[in-house]
Amino acid sequence: MSVSTAAVDQSVCAPLPVLGGDVTVPLVTGGEVAYAALDYAASAPALQRVWDDVAAYAPYYGSVHRGAGYLSQLSTELFENARAAVAEFLGCRDGDQVVFTRSTTDSLNLLAAVLPAGCQVFVFETEHHASLLPWRNARVTYLDAPRTPDEAVTTLERALADRDPYGPALVCVTGASNVTGELWPVRELAAAAHAHGARIVLDAAQLAPHHPVSVRDLDVDWVAFSGHKLYAPFGSGVLAGRADWLREAEPYLAGGGASRKVTRRADGGVDVEWHDSAARHEAGSPNVIGAYAIASACKALTEAGFDALVAREQYLIGKVRAGLAEVPEVKVLSLFGDDAPRVGVLSFVVEGWNSSHFAAALSAEYGIGVRDGLFCAHPLVRTLLGSDPQTQGECGAPEAAPGEKSLNAIRVSFGAGTPDEHVVRFVHAVRELVRDGAQWNYRTEDGRCVPAV
Repeated sequence: MSVSTAAVDQSVCAPLPVLGGDVTVPLVTGGEVAYAALDYAASAPALQRVWDDVAAYAPYYGSVHRGAGYLSQLSTELFENARAAVAEFLGCRDGDQVVFTRSTTDSLNLLAAVLPAGCQVFVFETEHHASLLPWRNARVTYLDAPRTPDEAVTTLERALADRDPYGPALVCVTGASNVTGELWPVRELAAAAHAHGARIVLDAAQLAPHHPVSVRDLDVDWVAFSGHKLYAPFGSGVLAGRADWLREAEPYLAGGGASRKVTRRADGGVDVEWHDSAARHEAGSPNVIGAYAIASACKALTEAGFDALVAREQYLIGKVRAGLAEVPEVKVLSLFGDDAPRVGVLSFVVEGWNSSHFAAALSAEYGIGVRDGLFCAHPLVRTLLGSDPQTQGECGAPEAAPGEKSLNAIRVSFGAGTPDEHVVRFVHAVRELVRDGAQWNYRTEDGRCVPAV
């Protein structure tokens, strides 16, 4: 997976144009600088191509599946073509359904709502909260954090061997960690699940923007992801995969669009015949612009070529890791080890620094946007840090003295739209902050570290 700097042809692997590339932000020390967006794992900037496609369609916006007018017919065709484009992007099988949702979180809550009675769910404690928490109405087995990909497979196999062999079961696993960026052995976990009569859903929120994802090749039953991590605007997501559980369950939302036929009964009640298609779980007026934006992003990434995108991202990962390795006070977090394949997501701690203070200084003094905290993956980060924080330290003072445990971490993440200059500036800023300290005073406000006035 590793790609050397010399092996990358930068003329071929140029960053894709994204919105915000020309935005400047003020520095507390004076002047302005081009904003370095290095928080892709939270929300990636929209591709310029996606924004242009959405803008071109916007004047023709109309109701979907409802109207007889030209714009309604056009919007309906656009919406269903978007569904087909996503199915192609994900390598869906014949008979699979693509349901448009609001986000990965919404997709996994939808799947949780359609689980058969008595279903047992298996999920690693290392998951993002979007895939860790939705299974409240199921029997859940939480699996300890593995320290190697092989251990992940072995842990799952042992847990599945002890389950009720006759009841339904579901495994939920991430494709790439939103904390460490490490790739998980999805194909092997899917094989283990199916060997024990279980199904598997892939949380591809962090994987799909960086690597090709094929439902067929990975042999997963469902895949979920969000548009806002795939270089599309907020407010749209996808759940794609097997139709049977979706078709047999009550609609996720009851309302127009999900129903095929509604009639009054003699006793005053109502009989409803629900759709069998993806519309069953898309009640209400669908987010046609969100669906179109996702489809546009899928096409843009496919046309750019994942081989080139992956090669350039590995080049950037190498620059960041090499730079951080030169700062002894920095510790990069990892489950599977330093050499594990990963996407452009790295989390780290800095000895003697409060992570919120460090992230605030990167922003205020260097114009660099990163994330700090527990990244909606509290059990995983606490496992990696060996801590169980109850309170957050003041940002103006070191979070932990040398040798003490950190309470939270800093995350830097990047992708197809990241220029070299952003990661170069980030590495320089880390070195300078560790060596010289912050140039400004900071205080805690509403739980966040901010520059003092």
